[in-house]
Parts: sequence; C-alpha cells; structure tokens
Amino acid sequence: MRFKPHLTVATIVEDSGRFLMVEERQDGRTVLNQPAGHLEADESLIEAAERETLEETGWTVEITSLVGLYLFTARNGITYQRTCFAGRPLAHDAARVLDEGIIGAHWMTLDQLQNTPTELRSHLVLDCIRDYLEKPHYPLDLIR
Repeated sequence: MRFKPHLTVATIVEDSGRFLMVEERQDGRTVLNQPAGHLEADESLIEAAERETLEETGWTVEITSLVGLYLFTARNGITYQRTCFAGRPLAHDAARVLDEGIIGAHWMTLDQLQNTPTELRSHLVLDCIRDYLEKPHYPLDLIR
C-alpha cells in the first residue's frame, strides 16, 4: 500500500498576546484548533493558509513567516504534514459565513488554551504556539 500523507496548513495569528482560534466540530466533539485546512490544487502553501484563515475565521491575514513543519498521525491512522505559518491580522469581516463545521472564532491567551475545558484538536495546537513563541521563525522565501 502506498503512503499518502495529507498536506495541510495552519496559521498562528497573534494580537496583543491572544491567539486566533477556531472552535469546530470533529467526529462528534467540539475542539479548538488554529485556522487550518488542506492545500487545494493550483494554490501555494501561503495562499492556502490565507484562504483557510479567512474561510474559518472571517479574518484576512498577511502571512509573515514559517513557524515549522510537523508530521502527525491521527487516531484513524491518517498521517498529516502540517506547514505552520505566522500571520498578522489585517481586517475582519464579521458578516462572513464561516466554513461548515465551524462554530466560531475566538481570541484566546495561551493560559486560556492550556486550561480550557474544550478539547484541543491535537497536540499540534499547543506545539505550534509554543514553537511560535520560543523558536526562530523562518523567512517565506524558504518555500519555493
């Protein structure tokens, strides 16, 4: 059987110590995640990150740097390669209809995320934020 990981993007958007998070339904449960999703045909990784952030939160962002690359195997056995970016919020469209399955977008501090009763979609949620806060960011021209 051929190995076919899913290629995904995620965006860390911080404003005044709060992070833009998505509350969504996954497998019958409510979870928190960064704005994230799959790369579509004929778009770049950066375009995918900007699109997913807008579709899931109503926020237009400028992608500013690469935070990291992550491999994750979900409980269902599917492996995901996540390209995580940092982005700067530019404008919010409060009237925008969000993607199906999205309950809402919330600005949350790291403490709130660490102590939330809502489940995180995966350990990558906090891993990416910690890397964003503690590790170097990489220039976007690294991606070709």
